[in-house]
Amino acid sequence: MKYFIATVLTKGKKQEMGFYAENKKEANSTAKLKFTGIIIKVVEGQEPFDAQFKRFKTNLMQNIKKQKIKPDSLIAAIRQLAVMTNAGISIHDSLNNIASATDDQALETVFFKLADDINSGQSLSVSMENFRFEIGNLTIAMVQLGEKTGNLDESLYALADMLEEIRSNVIKFKKAMAYPRNVMIAIAVAFSILLTYVVPQFKEIFEQLNAELPLPTIILMTLSDLLTNYGLYVLAAIVIFIMVFKYAVDNNLQFRFGWHKFLLRTMIIKNIIKFSTLSRFTLVFSELIRAGIPIAEALETSIGMIDNLPLKTKLLSVRSTVEKGGTLNNGLKETELFENMIIQMVSAGEDSGTLDAMIKKVADYYKMKFDAIIDGLSEAIEPIMLFFIAGMVILLALGIFLPMWDMGNAVNGR
Repeated sequence: MKYFIATVLTKGKKQEMGFYAENKKEANSTAKLKFTGIIIKVVEGQEPFDAQFKRFKTNLMQNIKKQKIKPDSLIAAIRQLAVMTNAGISIHDSLNNIASATDDQALETVFFKLADDINSGQSLSVSMENFRFEIGNLTIAMVQLGEKTGNLDESLYALADMLEEIRSNVIKFKKAMAYPRNVMIAIAVAFSILLTYVVPQFKEIFEQLNAELPLPTIILMTLSDLLTNYGLYVLAAIVIFIMVFKYAVDNNLQFRFGWHKFLLRTMIIKNIIKFSTLSRFTLVFSELIRAGIPIAEALETSIGMIDNLPLKTKLLSVRSTVEKGGTLNNGLKETELFENMIIQMVSAGEDSGTLDAMIKKVADYYKMKFDAIIDGLSEAIEPIMLFFIAGMVILLALGIFLPMWDMGNAVNGR
């Protein structure tokens, strides 16, 4: 949103009013509706600091209060909506009934608002755009498919199956991460206790003897002082950093792009993001093609549900290639995201007129790759976990024993 200043003539006096709008056209319309008097001019201006701070605080509180619908609740609600739609019950009544029966507060709020928007003439997919965070990109993409094809119930059934599959993958991911996470938490707690209660005892001994401390000991003593004297401040700083970081990711497109790019360069994480994204993209794309949606339009909808911005940018070039008259396989090849085997499969599908079936096989292939990564996640993390544990143990051992060895050598006259 941009900041605009409207000069308004009211009761013979000129006043400057600040407000927000997407562009100059919207600003002119908003000014006429919002302010009483004669609108002399509307110009884009510099947002005052107090307005910036107020907007930052409002957005931050909104992000904190935002709550995603629980996956189990969303899956159950989508299945109920599919059944009711198939039975001929209106979308408005179906949404109201589901919202009234659910125990999930976020789902109740979202579905009641969707019902109100539909009652005022909006389509379901357009209304859902306001709740992209709560319900996810995939839900919106599949509802758009249902509205375009006229088979909303079939799209909702397919959506529920996809969400269940994603939920299953999340559970598998959490199970794979449970052991490494618990070990790291236990090590971190033990290390913190040692820094807080044990290391200070050695520090007093070293200070009394005026011993010259090696680097590992200095690092250990510094960490101990930081944790003992400023532990609460460090904790508060970490919490504030996380909140500000989340705000920046949610509200700054350039920062979010950079963060997503960094994740795609991080070991292990990059493959999880890449193959989960390609799996969902090809799955939705195959459903759209099977339903008879034109390739360019199907690409637009499929790409719209992608969260990772660098991957989304690369796949948008595919749509551009197709719109210019190029083939789908050439567009996919230019992204450098797909293996040569996949390109050949897509090319064969285009030549034989079985593109939907071939894309479905590609989706199955990426699902298999993603499942393999999740299944081997625990083994992949173990070396990294052992490296950190070894680093902590070595720092603790060298930090305490090196000065003691030096003192022992001095006593023995060496």
